[in-house]
Amino acid sequence: MTMGETHCEGEAGRINGVLELRGAERVFPSLRDEILSLDLLQFASHPVHKVPTYFFRMTHTASGDEVGRINLRAAVDQHIRFHAGHVGYEVHPDSRGHRYASRALILLKPLARQFGIDPLSITCDPENIASRRSCEIAGATLVDVLDLPEDCVIHRNGHPRKCLYHLSV
Repeated sequence: MTMGETHCEGEAGRINGVLELRGAERVFPSLRDEILSLDLLQFASHPVHKVPTYFFRMTHTASGDEVGRINLRAAVDQHIRFHAGHVGYEVHPDSRGHRYASRALILLKPLARQFGIDPLSITCDPENIASRRSCEIAGATLVDVLDLPEDCVIHRNGHPRKCLYHLSV
């Protein structure tokens, strides 16, 4: 089985020690509310963190317009838990200010729960007030502001500190 394959059993499993969701076709369409829908784009290795990741498009439910992207990193290791976080997201500039990121974080909670990820770790730069506020609106708690190790890929890419939030799923 390759990393991109899914099965129809509708359960979480492990492939080479990595979490994989089976039956993705049945689970992902329910990641929506009256405002926002998370539409699966692909399941692939994250280009930076090298862990299996589910990539979603954030779509306005009524209009169908894409408002951003979010991904769930389906790995439970120290780098993800304390440096990168389980989630990465961006809201398109013309769609900011509508709380799409916090809504998307809430929508990902049932999927994280299926993977046994609890809490969901979310990191952001300390000066990124919008991301910090998105985490707080979603119900996440600030755990710490961390100085990342110099050999961490995130530090090497110009982000030496991260706020670490935990969101109970």
